[in-house]
Amino acid sequence: MIHSTAVIHPKAQVASGCEIGPYCVIGEHVALGEGCKLHSHVVIDGHTTLGKRNEIFPFASIGLKSQDLKWKGGVTRTVIGEDNAFREYVTIHSATSDGDATTVGSHNHILAYCHIAHDCRVGSHIIMSNVGTLAGHVTVEDHAIVGGLAAVHQFCRIGTMAIIGGCSKVVQDVPPFMLADGNPAETRTVNKVGLERNGVSEEAQSALRSAYKILFREGLTISNALAKIEADLPLLPEVKHLVQFARSSERGISK
Repeated sequence: MIHSTAVIHPKAQVASGCEIGPYCVIGEHVALGEGCKLHSHVVIDGHTTLGKRNEIFPFASIGLKSQDLKWKGGVTRTVIGEDNAFREYVTIHSATSDGDATTVGSHNHILAYCHIAHDCRVGSHIIMSNVGTLAGHVTVEDHAIVGGLAAVHQFCRIGTMAIIGGCSKVVQDVPPFMLADGNPAETRTVNKVGLERNGVSEEAQSALRSAYKILFREGLTISNALAKIEADLPLLPEVKHLVQFARSSERGISK
């Protein structure tokens, strides 16, 4: 299952059932889990670990040195879970500082030309459409969607079940369960379709719609809006997460 033109370092760990296609290059400190499939011309290097059944398409590059000019050497890692698809020309870079890691969870669908930069923390069940770009230290929570050609600024956070419209410029945190769009991105409404697809109860959806109006339409400060949400709405898990996310924001939330 390994093509004769593939170049695999003797110390690389390749588990059973892996398929490695023509002209792939696998570095010394790479570990591939069972059933991974590398189509062709894939480069995986650095201290990089992939779990089971990841599928990687031609010309993707995973685990190479950070583009951050602050890189001073040391052991930096890239850690990827299971059952992900990385389409053509995807780039995922290792962390910047010694001992740190760029992490990607499981069951993600990362489309062609997407970039996940150094020190990102990407969760699970995420879709990044073509040419979506995450700068360094970005956090993306589970079940989020990043639209095509969208760019996310360093240190921003994308909340769970949030969706970012195509070509958006994200310079502040996108709250969970919301839809953000524009240049710069603004929170437009609740991500109704995403909530329904992920089985969020009607009670929680109703509470989130009310929370959205308080947070983004009543002209209150963030702290006063969050206090009103806690006082007026049922503190369901989704509402609690929205409040905690907004309260802990360091860059501010996209309004």
